[in-house]
Amino acid sequence: MTLGTISILNYKNIAEANLEFCNGINCFVGNNGVGKTNLLDAVYYLACTKSRSGLVDSQNVRHGEQFFMLQGVFESDRPAEGDSVSIQMAYKIGGRKSVKNCGKEYQRLADHIGLIPIVIVSPQDSNLISEWSDNRRRFLDSVISQYSKDYLYHLLNYNKWHAQRDTMLKQQSDDPTLYEVCEAQMAESAHVVYEARRQFVEEFAKVFNRYYKLISTDKESVRLIYRSQLESGNYLSQLSLSRKVDLIVGHTTKGVHKDDLDMLLGDYLIKKVGSQGQNKTFLLALKFAQFEYLKKIMGRTPILLLDDIFDKLDAVRVEQIIKIVSGGGFGQIFITDTNRTNLDALLERASGRKFKIFEVIDGKVML
Repeated sequence: MTLGTISILNYKNIAEANLEFCNGINCFVGNNGVGKTNLLDAVYYLACTKSRSGLVDSQNVRHGEQFFMLQGVFESDRPAEGDSVSIQMAYKIGGRKSVKNCGKEYQRLADHIGLIPIVIVSPQDSNLISEWSDNRRRFLDSVISQYSKDYLYHLLNYNKWHAQRDTMLKQQSDDPTLYEVCEAQMAESAHVVYEARRQFVEEFAKVFNRYYKLISTDKESVRLIYRSQLESGNYLSQLSLSRKVDLIVGHTTKGVHKDDLDMLLGDYLIKKVGSQGQNKTFLLALKFAQFEYLKKIMGRTPILLLDDIFDKLDAVRVEQIIKIVSGGGFGQIFITDTNRTNLDALLERASGRKFKIFEVIDGKVML
């Protein structure tokens, strides 16, 4: 997919912008805090119906305004899919979010997910390594949901019934029939989620290892290990047996909402032994592998968003990143940086590819 044009109104610190992009490399240059990341976030929002930053919609409205609106025109890289697609998203404080595809509003936001495959690499990704397991589960969910509607359905269904069971536990409900209904729904969807995650990590890890070796010039060994309580047996039985304990603690202690993805450097968790450069290399390898995996399984080229990717990398790793990104395997790329040095090296290496450079100053974008 490629994004031809975008219109932005009152999104974060961007009052208004109407931009036309090339199908090659689009660069945003400017000082820290001027809005470069917000531009990438607007593109991400059009693909995923939410901000990459995790902010609720009211927090994305520009200060002093009451609404924001985003509109993008996308072109498919599969001619059989037809003409361009116009996506419009709008939100008004105190109101509801509207998401339209060619003027027709979606009844469910989930129906839009996967239409525009997208991969973003940003400093925020450090939480995949350093913080809690829910960040790593979100990574798994964000990738798998883009190519599997069945997975997204069962993930949402599991979350709904999981929330219902937790409400019952907090209210100290003792009706076994209600628990049985709730747990049966959870178990059915949990097994679908577990199997999809297990299969994904098994296949994805091979691609990830290849990219890590390429960036690090084969200096280190890394692994990804998926861990789930569903490995130990029938989940419906686990829920039934844990009900007494769950009533005491007030929440569900067993399930795929406890899954984790161990990220290892050698034999140790990288968050305990990895340097800043090794952590950044690990994250970049994850995201480049995500790009290749989605491209292969969906048969469409994702849009690649690269936010400040050269920070905290030594010269050798920077050179390897430039070599990877400038290669022919990528489609449309959006990239931000605070100076032109690395971008000029990238554009020079990617000779023959179209490019545009935009300067960003205090929320205003100039070509």
